[in-house]
Amino acid sequence: MKQLMLTTEKINNNALTTTLKPITLETSLIKLIPMTLDHLDGYCLAGNYSQVWQHMPINRCENYDIAKSWMKEAINEMTLGREIAFITIDKQTDKVIGSTRLFRYNNKDKTIELGHTFITPDFQRSYVNSHAKFLMLKHAFEQLKIARVEICTHENNQQSRTAITRIGGHFEGVLRKHRRSPNGDYRNTALFSIIDDDWSRVKQQLLSTTSNPEEFNHVSS
Repeated sequence: MKQLMLTTEKINNNALTTTLKPITLETSLIKLIPMTLDHLDGYCLAGNYSQVWQHMPINRCENYDIAKSWMKEAINEMTLGREIAFITIDKQTDKVIGSTRLFRYNNKDKTIELGHTFITPDFQRSYVNSHAKFLMLKHAFEQLKIARVEICTHENNQQSRTAITRIGGHFEGVLRKHRRSPNGDYRNTALFSIIDDDWSRVKQQLLSTTSNPEEFNHVSS
């Protein structure tokens, strides 16, 4: 079985940055690259499925105008150093299969949120989520020196809650009326966290496997 290879762009591991810098992260199977409008076509194709957005107020990939507006907002936040928006690439086909972000960065308290994630249906419940989360958590804890990563999802999104728990997220509770949708409705948010004290255990848990090490923590059923 092929050894899992992890690579990142070179950065100073000891740096405590005040802003976030775009970076490419990859394993042997997926690549997370900074979002640009060049990815608009692939982004829409990967995300325009009703099941992807069933717990969200709007399908962000329903058409090019909606997707472009959402992407431009993320790219602007990257320019300001407030977040890193990634496009997820399947390395075997070089196709866009989703998107995810590190955002709501608080340099003073060393906290960040991991989210705005979607994965195209053909790659859900595969190695993709575990690999992407591993890469972002590794970057957050080992390069950005983050103390606390928060991962949020809709209270009723059981598939997402299970996936977050599986990668090592600690459930902290439900935040009532936490986020307001464009239509004025509120959602309750299930809040999970991983802190720097957890990272060694979570990292080992993600990398350990009894089957294929390239598909660590992957759900087959």
